[in-house]
Amino acid sequence: MYRKHFGLLGFPFDKDIPADELFVSAALQELSVRLGHLIEMSGIGLLTGDPGSGKSCAARAMTARLHAGLYKVLYVPLSTGNPMDLYKSIAWELGLPVERSRAALYRQIKSEVTRLSTEARTRPILILDEAHGLRSDVLEEMRLLTNYAMDAQNRLCLLFCGQSELRRRIGMAVHEALNQRVVVRFHLPPLGRDELGAYLGHLLRRAGTELPLFEPAAVEAIFQATQGLPRRINLLAHHTLIAAALQKAKVATADHVQAAMAEVS
Repeated sequence: MYRKHFGLLGFPFDKDIPADELFVSAALQELSVRLGHLIEMSGIGLLTGDPGSGKSCAARAMTARLHAGLYKVLYVPLSTGNPMDLYKSIAWELGLPVERSRAALYRQIKSEVTRLSTEARTRPILILDEAHGLRSDVLEEMRLLTNYAMDAQNRLCLLFCGQSELRRRIGMAVHEALNQRVVVRFHLPPLGRDELGAYLGHLLRRAGTELPLFEPAAVEAIFQATQGLPRRINLLAHHTLIAAALQKAKVATADHVQAAMAEVS
């Protein structure tokens, strides 16, 4: 309802944003460099963050920059189930027929990864999203899946994405072998207070306006309420503009943010 009121071409806070149009915070810039290093090494990476911090968006932005002919991205958001469930998901991503035997499926996946990396000259990248929910035996299976030529070669790049709990779990003694193989670790922080105004402005420009639709006090109120987490920011900012439009206001104020909080809490 606020699109017409503010003269916007679209809803600025939708999550359907092309990877090349995402707001690039200081943390995302650093993460981009680290993930580039991970891909070059074809190693194991660990990306953690609080719920709504933008981990999946960051992984999507990384894969969008990769040449489709040189890299094959396997995205698996499965966080529950046993090793067989995860192997089936990986096999489907690889376009392989699903074997009934776990051992056969394991060999089939490793053979295809070897074929891609040696014959097709394509680097496979496996992204396990919501990985904080993976069982301990699944984490161990993923370590084994990256072991090639008696652990002398790296053919599969593996990125674990999950909440902060994942870092603690991988650091446990039972996962020491996996922990030692992690070459890139990054915890994605929320947006800083000084970044929030630029973030909101970036999304508003995508929606067709250069006008600052949020007063400085409203920006501060949004930051205080969301602690800089992008998903929470988007939701609160969306309802804040609704509240402002209902009152036919030209800009959103801190009072509008306060009214919107009742809709999101």
